[in-house]
This record gives sequence, C-alpha cells and structure tokens, in this order.
Amino acid sequence: MATPSAHASPRTRWASLLAAPLVVGMVGSGLIVPPAAGAQETPVRVTPGQETPAQGSPVQASPAQTGPGQEDPARATPGNRVDSPSLSVPTTLPTGVRLDKVEWKTANRVALWVQSPAMEQAIQVQLMLPAQWNAEPERTYPSLLLLDGLRARNDASGWTLETKISQFFDAKNAIIVLPVGGESSFYTDWVADANGSAYQWETFLMEELPPLLARDWRVNDKHGVAGLSMGGTAAMMLSQRYPDYFQFAASYSGFLDTTSFGMPEAIKVAMQDAGGYQAESMWGPLGSARWQEQDPKLHADKLRGQSVYVSAGSGNTGPWDQPSGLPDIPTNFPGYGLELLSRMTTQTFVNKARGAGVEVTANFRPSGTHTWPYWQFEMMQAWPQFAGAVEIENVEPPCAAQGEIARVAERQPGLGPCLTGEYDVKGGKATDFRFGRVFWSQQTGAHSVLGAIGAAYQAEGGPDGPLGLPTSGETTTPDGRGRFTQFQNGVIYWSPTTGAHAIRGAIRSMWQERGAERGDLGYPTTDEITNPNKPGVVQGFQGGTVYWSSATGPRVVEGAILTTYREAGAENSELGYPTTDEISLTTRNGAFSRFQGGAIYWSPRTGAHAIPRGPVFDAWGTVDYERGRLGYPTSALRTTRDGQVMEFEGGRITVTGGRAEIS
Repeated sequence: MATPSAHASPRTRWASLLAAPLVVGMVGSGLIVPPAAGAQETPVRVTPGQETPAQGSPVQASPAQTGPGQEDPARATPGNRVDSPSLSVPTTLPTGVRLDKVEWKTANRVALWVQSPAMEQAIQVQLMLPAQWNAEPERTYPSLLLLDGLRARNDASGWTLETKISQFFDAKNAIIVLPVGGESSFYTDWVADANGSAYQWETFLMEELPPLLARDWRVNDKHGVAGLSMGGTAAMMLSQRYPDYFQFAASYSGFLDTTSFGMPEAIKVAMQDAGGYQAESMWGPLGSARWQEQDPKLHADKLRGQSVYVSAGSGNTGPWDQPSGLPDIPTNFPGYGLELLSRMTTQTFVNKARGAGVEVTANFRPSGTHTWPYWQFEMMQAWPQFAGAVEIENVEPPCAAQGEIARVAERQPGLGPCLTGEYDVKGGKATDFRFGRVFWSQQTGAHSVLGAIGAAYQAEGGPDGPLGLPTSGETTTPDGRGRFTQFQNGVIYWSPTTGAHAIRGAIRSMWQERGAERGDLGYPTTDEITNPNKPGVVQGFQGGTVYWSSATGPRVVEGAILTTYREAGAENSELGYPTTDEISLTTRNGAFSRFQGGAIYWSPRTGAHAIPRGPVFDAWGTVDYERGRLGYPTSALRTTRDGQVMEFEGGRITVTGGRAEIS
C-alpha cells in the first residue's frame, strides 16, 4: 500500500483516510496492542510457545468475518487453521518459459523480458549485477528478490525510480532481482483475472523465473526476498510458502496481518484505489480460506530457520517528513495513516512469530511515514543480516586503480570510487568504477566508457565482443546533440532521442560516407540485428533502415517504400535484400528501389507497390515501365484462381497459364 512520494494524489489521500480510524478501532477494541513510539527491538531467542515481553493480547476476529462452517482466522490453531503449503522451486525450466529480450540499462543493470506461460505475456525483470560480475566471469552469486509497493509501475521498479539503492548495491556481491509491474497484485496467484490480465505472480516468480536465472545469469542456491508495503506482505508470504528456497526474508512497512478485524476491507479499499482491482478476484470472498492461507501472521511458524527482518515507523514526523504544525503529525497524512496500520499489523506478526520460536529482528522506529526514504534506509540497515544469511562477506574489498587507468580516474572524478581492482580482459586490463569502466591496452592506451554508451558496450559483449577495446573517451558530436566513443572495430553513438547504439563494419563505412550523424541517415535508432532466417543484418537510423548481405552490401530503404517492404516481409520475402538505395524518377516525381527478387515503385499519386520479378514485371517492361502507357502500379500483385493480376494507372496486367496480357 505504498504511496509513491510524500505528496499524495487526491485518491491516495482519500484511501488513506480509512487507515487512521481503522487503526483506532483495532487498538480501541483491544485487538492489537500498539508498541511504544520509541520502541526498537533486536532478535530475541525464544522457544515454541514461550511468551515474549513484546507479545500483546491474542487477536480475535469479528463475528462478521466468521460464520457457519467458516474458520476463524484469528483463532487459528494447528488443528483448525487453513495451512499454507510448503512448496519447492523447480530446478529445470518449465515448458514455454523463454527469454524474449535483453536490454542493458547501465553497465551493471540489465532488463530481461521473460515469456511467462502463467502470466500469458512477457514480464520485465531487471537485475542489478554485482561488482565482480565482469572481473570474475565464472563466479555465481546469491539473489535478493526485491518487491515493489501497491502502485508498482509497468516501466521500472519503484526501487530504481525512487531510491539510490543502485549505488548501494554496486559494490555488493549479490544479484538483486527487481520484477517490474504487478500493481495491486500482492505478487500472488489470483483466483480470477485482474482487470482483464492474468495475475499469476507467485507462479512466475517462484516456478518460471528462478530456473532461468540459475541457468543463464549465474544465480546460485542462496536466496532472500524483501519488499516494501504490499511487497513486504508478499515477501513474508513467499518465504513461508517456499521455506527451503529462502534463507532471508524482510518486510519494510508491510501489512503482515491480512485477516484480522477490518484488514480484508482495508486491503479491498486500497486495491480499488490503486488501479480499480477487486480484492475478491485475488483470494476470493473476504476472510475466506484462501485469505487465511495467505496471511503471514497465521503461518509465521514456517519461518523457523530463516533470517527474518521487519520494520515499521510510528507515523510521526520523521527526518524525511514535513511537520504540519500539529504535534508529531506530518503534512503527509496518507503516509501517517498507512504507517500506523503497518505498525500495528507488523507488531501482531512479530508476536506470533516469536511465540512460534522464530527469531525476528524487529525495528519499530520512533517516527517515520509510509514513504520511500524510510524504505531505502531500512534496506540498507537489513543488508548485513541478508549478507550473513546467504553467506557472503559484508565487507567491500579494498581497491585502487593503477597506472594509466589511475591517471584517467584522476582526470575524470565523475567516475566515482573504484569497485574492483585491475583485472584481465581480452587484449588488456580493466577497472570498474561506480559510474563507468576504464580499459587499457598497450595498443589503445587507457580510456573510460560511461553511462548509456557503457550499457551499449556491455550489450555488445564488452572487450570480448566485436567492438574490441575503446580507442577514445566519450566525445561530443559536432552537432552538439549527441556523444560517441570510438572502439577498435566500431563506434557507439548516443543522443537523447535515439539512445546508444553501436555501428560497425560496412554499415559504418557507408554511414560515414553519407555524413555520419549530420547526413541524411542521422543517428542510429537500433543496434545491428542479425537475421536468423537469411544471412544478413539490418540496422535502423533516423532517416531510414540499412540492410546488408554479403551479396548486396549495405543499402538504404526509406519512407513509403520501406513501409511496403516491411509489409511484404522485408528481406525474408521473395523480394530478398535491396540491391540499390532509393532512386529518384523524373516521371511524376516518383522513386523506386531494386531488390534481389523485384522492385518497389512509388509516386505521390499511387503510393508504393511491390512488383516481384516474373511475367507481370516483364510485361510491364515491354511498355517502358512507369514511363509508358500503364504508368505506376496502383495495387499489390494479386493471385487469382487462374493466375495473377495487377492494376496500373493506365490498365492492368493479367497472367493466365504463365502468359501475360496487357489491357
């Protein structure tokens, strides 16, 4: 139930108004005993059944939540509760799961689009890669699944949009897994569609994704899960349902009691507010057996043996809040109310967990609202506990740049501190810094690769890829709009509107002959894409698309001719690769491009139409093509029962039995 910032929208403000009176009602009824505002707890070792000083009164369900034949979730005992199953993560990739797309965001953050049969679409997952990723290419790493809040967006995780954890994790040796999307999902499997979408997040995160990450992205067998708000609730659910997979679980301002008095209704209101989702579509009727199965407090005993961290503020004005003028009350009233609710439910969960013999680190802060700065703080505070649970050192190894690489770093303080020592790469040496990498060889000298260009270089395989080592630093383009870095076998160009893309080989030579980014093609808009069906490559530019094959060389196709070419199937069609660039015609200001299997002609009046080689094309040639009485084609070539037919400005050509007739 996260608010994206301290400045809430009107509907978030409306929804959060429910939180404060609900908390007051829960406390006033004796259902939950609030912790003292200044309480801060550390792990307490207990045995099953032992009461702890923090343990409050047992939680009771309201009569409205129970009825004939319906279990009372708050009175759950091993004999009558709806149990949460203990599930296993598969080791082999399920049928239909595949990696559809990889896009490097930075040199150490990559976005994957994973095709999910359960979700019926490709789901984006971003990975923050560890400091030693390039320096130790055979090493595997533990993973931390980091979950978002109720208003999770579809373009990026809130963790990367709202915090600076990427700078915190860049020197840590773990792979941070960030699912993108899942608004109001609680990262669970829904019993019905979610506003027309298949929401089967648990299946995706726990059955489909882990085998792919283990196979292709060097994830080992140590794992943790953490989340904020909705994601904190889900982190506890998943760690309870997959106890043998996770060694660590953390909730930052989560809602860890989902079935006690008023909580299903509060979740229902919040989900309606955050996207118009129906809570009944998630776990069925409010308070039903499925709700009990997913309630973290009812299954806290399943966390025995795991390292557990939970936190919540008090709602009072904290270091990242603006005071309202009322005592201890911040201007962020939605964050105030929601954090109160998190505080109460987290306390209930801690009581249950400790009573079941689970060791919990519980930090109940004396202030703080339901907002991102506090969750970033808690993530950093929890890191040492995660590191211990997954058996990695919580000490960043010392590093120092050397030689020419050190001199580049001195001239470019924007590189930030080093993250690795000097290590071998193909043809030379490298050192990784917080905001870039510096490469050196005897032949090329030392040069930095930064930002989006660094991400594109990583996507090309870095020093092991076709570009080789950098031969220049990042340079501003003559038009002042972009930047580029030269490499041994190519160049990467970047502009704000096109992104960063590598250009190499014959395409690069042709592009430079036409004026590079100042010519008619402009900046590259795609990487070079290899055709899996027919030998050759294609690359997009602002002014057209370049197709290359060994037989034809690089050729530009543009405008309406390009549109028609693509509609026909481009180089995979009978037209094949282009053999010329676009050629202007004097007849009515037309143009055409030749291809291996025909041509595409265009004029302002008729548009663009493909004419494959064959009897129609040959017959058209007998009357002088577009200059003759037929003029330009006005339709695509159609296949009929008896043969073929094509329309022209001045008539048609019909082919029957292999014989062409002009009419």
